[in-house]
Amino acid sequence: MVRVNSFPHTRLPALPRPALHAALRRAAGALLVLFLAGLLLPRPARAAQQVRLPAGKGGIVELSAAGPQRRQGELFTADDDVQIAYQGMRLRADHVEFNSRTSEALARGHVLFEFANQRLEADEAQYNVRTGHGTFRNVRGTVKMERRANPAVLLSDNPLYFQAREVERLENDLYVVRHAWVTVCDPVRPKWQFFAPHARIRVGKTVALVNANFRFFRVPLVWLPYASAPAGRKIRQSGFLVPDIGSSTRKGFILGDAFYWAPAPWMDATLGAQFMSRRGFSQHADFRATPSENTSFHYSYFGVVDRGLPDSLGVRHPQGGHQQEFQFISLLPSGWRAVADINQISSLTFRLAFADSFGEAVNSELRSAGFLTNNFRGFSLNFAAVNDRSYLTIQPETSVVLRRAPEARFSSVEQAPWKNLPVYFGFSAVAGALHRDDSTLDTPSAVQRSEFAPRVTFPFHFGPWLGVTSTAAIRVTRYGASLDGSGALSAQSVTRNTGEFTLDLRPPAFERIFSRPSSRRKWKHTVEPGILYRYVTGVRDFSRFIRFDQDSTLSDTSEVEYGVTQRLFRKDAGAQSEEFLSWRVLQKHYFDPTFGGAIVSGQRNVLQALNSLTPFAFADGPRHFSPVVSDLKVTPGGRYDAESILEYDTQRSKLTVIGSLLKMRPYANFSATLAHFRVQANPLLQPFSNQVRALLGYGEMNRRGFNAAGGFTYDITRGFLQNQIVQVSFNGGCCGIAVEYRRIALGQVRTENQFRVALILANIGTFGNLRRREKIF
Repeated sequence: MVRVNSFPHTRLPALPRPALHAALRRAAGALLVLFLAGLLLPRPARAAQQVRLPAGKGGIVELSAAGPQRRQGELFTADDDVQIAYQGMRLRADHVEFNSRTSEALARGHVLFEFANQRLEADEAQYNVRTGHGTFRNVRGTVKMERRANPAVLLSDNPLYFQAREVERLENDLYVVRHAWVTVCDPVRPKWQFFAPHARIRVGKTVALVNANFRFFRVPLVWLPYASAPAGRKIRQSGFLVPDIGSSTRKGFILGDAFYWAPAPWMDATLGAQFMSRRGFSQHADFRATPSENTSFHYSYFGVVDRGLPDSLGVRHPQGGHQQEFQFISLLPSGWRAVADINQISSLTFRLAFADSFGEAVNSELRSAGFLTNNFRGFSLNFAAVNDRSYLTIQPETSVVLRRAPEARFSSVEQAPWKNLPVYFGFSAVAGALHRDDSTLDTPSAVQRSEFAPRVTFPFHFGPWLGVTSTAAIRVTRYGASLDGSGALSAQSVTRNTGEFTLDLRPPAFERIFSRPSSRRKWKHTVEPGILYRYVTGVRDFSRFIRFDQDSTLSDTSEVEYGVTQRLFRKDAGAQSEEFLSWRVLQKHYFDPTFGGAIVSGQRNVLQALNSLTPFAFADGPRHFSPVVSDLKVTPGGRYDAESILEYDTQRSKLTVIGSLLKMRPYANFSATLAHFRVQANPLLQPFSNQVRALLGYGEMNRRGFNAAGGFTYDITRGFLQNQIVQVSFNGGCCGIAVEYRRIALGQVRTENQFRVALILANIGTFGNLRRREKIF
């Protein structure tokens, strides 16, 4: 029912005729004004027409256009700035034909497709709104790549740019690109490009190119039948790496490649080989795994099948071999921790001949260790296996091998059983098997050793000005083998029962604060004297003990160590105080110059009483005094770090050790390290050495712009450069280039010049033989 409101009929009074004519003239004038205003004033823009069409599965397609729109059955046609929106996707064009039944859209003219981090510009597109499948022609596209920070890769915020004749979108994250070029540089003037007739882009994962050629400044450089690169946070992907091409004065022309395998996010492996025209073949393997947050593995192998370089007579001297390393770390339940670091090389000659860096080549020590440990309530339980090898000479090759395996140690920190009585007890216990092998001695593979050492500590304080701590210990040690009077190996066991006593005196420290009323900075100078007395007795027949480790070098001694430590602190207003300078001067006096008869004149003596002050041997006979050791450190605020070590031997009346180290970083992009070390005691104790090392750097490895670093090692005694290295790089917004020269001079074993070049591509990696650049910055 429709309700109509009715009003009562009312008769209006009639106007006079002159008044009626005047009213009509005014109404006509108002209409004329409105007509002229409509002609002269700007018309408002016509609002875009918008319709909502079904797209299947309950989805709604929103289609809008600024121009005319037509519909004929299931086909909808629109012109002039047409836009289709569906579930985060937008498709814009000058002309669009959309079928509401099939969800197919045909777009022509200034086509723009946008979805998430994907953007395509094309001349024509055929796109299914419901399935996401589409074909675009004459395409210019970008895909924003999210990359995880990686110190070994130059990163850029630029998206992945590509142009192609045709792009087929198969899924939300998969594009098949035909006749395309790809880059991350500015597409107007790209510095580098990959050209490929066929490519697949998996958004957020990888970019794969088939039959691709790499062009640098439009100049073709490398052809690759297949290439892939990461294009997301997952930076690891299985496949062959870029071939390694280079040259060396000792290795000749170098050509190699490697396969990288990443089957899981927590595991990867690399297996590769190199051909060296003058030497032979090398192989390398690397395996890494982190199966859990608290467990990690790492294994690496490097080997060379070397035919050797010919000498002046044409005789070749092969230097091949191999080296391998295994590392394992795991945090186990109940506070247990397991660690293994196993290293093995076939010979020192191999390391000297084929090590990549000077520091690795000159390292003559090799250690393998594994342990299982648990610390609980002040106690420590450790199970360990340690093997140390120190190489002495290379022709003939001699070394000293010291092994402790297996071994168990149980110890405790000082603990007080009575709260009101200042008496602390502790202990250490050891049981295990030992072995030593050198040019004159080869012990059985497992020489038994057991030791138990309880101790008691009494701390006393005589007011605020003097602290005294005394410690007494009894040490019982048994070895399953020994040396006889002539130094030959004997199966007879040897036992050592020692009594040990130490007295640590801490006199009052003197201090003074310096400040000015007008300054916000204060300085504090402290002088801290210290005296330590140590007494050991009970070591009889010291010469019978085999030198397995430091525990075997315990000898009788009665000594006093005295020294002064000065510190200078700096404190700014509102900041924490920091140590600006420290200077420590120490010396020991030995009341027993022969250490119970342990000293042997005319040879290098290694005793605990001597090594506890300095690592440099100084006793080739009886000693009453040790060298005076001076250690000066300056750390002014972190930008500068300097240390000077001097050892003055009062018995020889000269400086025997001079060491200086200076580290500077005055600016954010500049760093310098200078070091000088000189040892000049007695060739019987240690060979003379006098070396200078320097390292200068500007910039960082992946910093934008110009970066340079260089260093050298100069042997003053022999008068030649042992090592030189110069590395220069320039990184732009999408690429960079690095050049390196390296020289290693190790006498007759090796004198080599290396030249390395790398072309660095942002978000991808490097081309060249400088793939793993040594961090010398």
